Amino acid sequence: MKTILKSPALLVLDVQKGFDDPYWGERNNPQAEENILKLLTEWRKRGWEVIYSQHLSLLPNSPLNYQNKVGVEFKEIIKPLPHEIVFQKNVNSAYIGTKLELYLREKQLTSLVITGLSTQHCVSTTTRMSGNLGFETFLVEDASAAFEITDHTGTTHSPKDVHMYEVAALHNEFATIVKTVELLTELQQSGYPNQT
Repeated sequence: MKTILKSPALLVLDVQKGFDDPYWGERNNPQAEENILKLLTEWRKRGWEVIYSQHLSLLPNSPLNYQNKVGVEFKEIIKPLPHEIVFQKNVNSAYIGTKLELYLREKQLTSLVITGLSTQHCVSTTTRMSGNLGFETFLVEDASAAFEITDHTGTTHSPKDVHMYEVAALHNEFATIVKTVELLTELQQSGYPNQT
């Protein structure tokens, strides 16, 4: 695995209750939230930066519509602590319409570890922009999840395949792809200092 830079920021994208709605169809990686929690626990223990995005959709039928008070709530397992920053957005990228990039630059955070929902939407888009903006970007493939999709020909693609191809497209070009256990093992073995 490519060595991560010192004190990376952990991005938790859109892990919201609205993603439990049947609207989205079948999903892969049922362990994604548990893996995000493992990473959150490690980051918090070290006093490293944790950043959330919250999707407030403008689409009327979306379970993440900004007027759906339950749907936009964070899932209990990964709820942000009071001091952890949340960037609210209306589109897929956590950079568009938010001050995320400015925040990262001001804090001199050059290395990012990305997790969240869903792989083919906000995770992929934010990962691509992170890479394009010059951040050292790591995507934790088992701390994100995809949903089935139906393409323009009417063919339905399984969430496993959607996830696999999205991650493959991001690999090397936009991010280094890692697994939760690999990342935690490297952090625990590397002697990265805590900030607290």
